[in-house]
Amino acid sequence: MSFIVNTIRTAIRAWTPQVNTVRYRYHADKIAKGPLVRRRGYESPVHVRGLLPHTGGLNRLPLPIYRPKNVWTEKRALFGQNDYIDILGSENLHPTRIMYNVQSWLRGVKGNEYQILLRRKKMWGPGIFPIARPTKWRDLMKRINFLYRRLNRKTKTGFSRKS
Repeated sequence: MSFIVNTIRTAIRAWTPQVNTVRYRYHADKIAKGPLVRRRGYESPVHVRGLLPHTGGLNRLPLPIYRPKNVWTEKRALFGQNDYIDILGSENLHPTRIMYNVQSWLRGVKGNEYQILLRRKKMWGPGIFPIARPTKWRDLMKRINFLYRRLNRKTKTGFSRKS
C-alpha cells in the first residue's frame, strides 16, 4: 500500500501544469496595435533597388577615374612571345620544351586519362614519391587499376560483337 502512496506523491510533486503563454488574447488587438516594427533605424548598406545604386536623392555615384593600363609592362609586352616558335623560330626547339609552368609529366602529352596517369607513374615511380607520399601514390595506383579494368571492359574493338 505504501508503494502506491509513494508513487502518487512523487507523481503529484513532479507534475507541473502546462502553461501556454499567449501574447495577444485576440487577433483584433494585434491588428489594432499596427504592424510589427523590426530593425528600427537600420539602413542596409546593400543597394537592392534598380540597376544603379541610389544615394538618397537626385545625384548619382561618380564613375571611377580612367587610368589607362601600361601596355609595356613586362608581363603584357612578352605575352605570347613563344606561341609561334615552331613556325618562326629554329626547328631545334620544340614548343613543348618551353612550357615552364606545366608539370614535367604533362608537357606535350597526348592521350586519355589512363595514358596520362601511366606517364605520371613512370616518371614519379623511380624517385622518392612513393615513399614520401604513400597516400597519393596509393590513390594514383587505385585510379590506374580502375581505369585499366574499365577500359578493358567498355572499350569497343574491331573484334567486338555489333549489337
